[in-house]
This record gives sequence, structure tokens and C-alpha cells, in this order.
Amino acid sequence: METLTAPLGWWALGAALVGSVWVVLAVAVPGWAAAGGGLLAATAVFCALSAAGSVRVGVRDGEVVAGRAHVPVACCGDVTPLDADAARRAGGPDANANAFLLLRPWVATAVRVDIADAHDPTPYWLVSTRHPERFAAATRTARGHEAR
Repeated sequence: METLTAPLGWWALGAALVGSVWVVLAVAVPGWAAAGGGLLAATAVFCALSAAGSVRVGVRDGEVVAGRAHVPVACCGDVTPLDADAARRAGGPDANANAFLLLRPWVATAVRVDIADAHDPTPYWLVSTRHPERFAAATRTARGHEAR
């Protein structure tokens, strides 16, 4: 399993945003209101970056997991690791409107997991991962264990 944490640069930008909000408020309102506004901005930035960066992806207990979504490996078909360019195309111009996408802009690579269940309208999952080869291998290995 892998956690797609937000990069340090995004946290630095969030801190700069909070500082900017505080400075703007400090010159316009009393000190207690500026401190309260800065605290509110810091809470909002922290919550947003924590939520966006707490997504876990990978294979666990015979299922492919992408955030809250999961599918049994027995329902998975081909698993294709995608480099940065292929992932960009797959998530953009080549995307299927019925596909399940869990993409994070700070993770360039991804994996495509075809869904082999005839009753599922989702043709494939496209999931960001920093280790697409490892993700694909884990899915194949889990599927091999399920077949036994």
C-alpha cells in the first residue's frame, strides 16, 4: 500500500497563503480578529492538504484499493503501468467517461486496471501511484493467489 501524500512544496505554498491572509487581516482588523482569521485559514489549508494527501492505493487482502473504492482482484483484467506521458493521456484526451479515476496532480505516473466483470459498467480504473510497476506486480501476484 502507498499513501499519495501532498508534496512539501504544496505545504510551503499553504503556509505562504496563511501568512498572506494573516498580513491582510492584521492591517485591516483588530489583532484578535487577525489571529482568528489566520487560525481559520491555517485550519482550512491543513484540512485540505491532509485530505488530498491521505489517499491510500495498492493491493490489500485480495482487493485493489484506491481511496475508499475497492475491487476484488478476481474482477481485474490486465494491469498496465503507465509512465508520465501515458498517464497524462489516459487521464485526459484518451479517458473514458465511465472509468474510475483516482488521480493526484503531484504524482506523474499511474496504473490502469482493466475491470473484467461483465456486470460492472466501469471499464477500467486509472490510479495514480509513484510505483506503477510495483502496483501492477502486486495486483498480478494477488490475482495468482486468488486463482488457487
